[in-house]
Amino acid sequence: MDILYLLIPLSVVLVLVVLAVFGWALQDGQLESLDREGQRILEDDAHA
Repeated sequence: MDILYLLIPLSVVLVLVVLAVFGWALQDGQLESLDREGQRILEDDAHA
């Protein structure tokens, strides 16, 4: 039962970190052009 006093705060901190990283990714614009990345895979690239 004592382990819950450790695991519950750690899980809350982990959730906050994940939300902070997701918010940073949204603000940085990393999720803006998802359609373009899907099409880029299908294009024939002569430089590869």
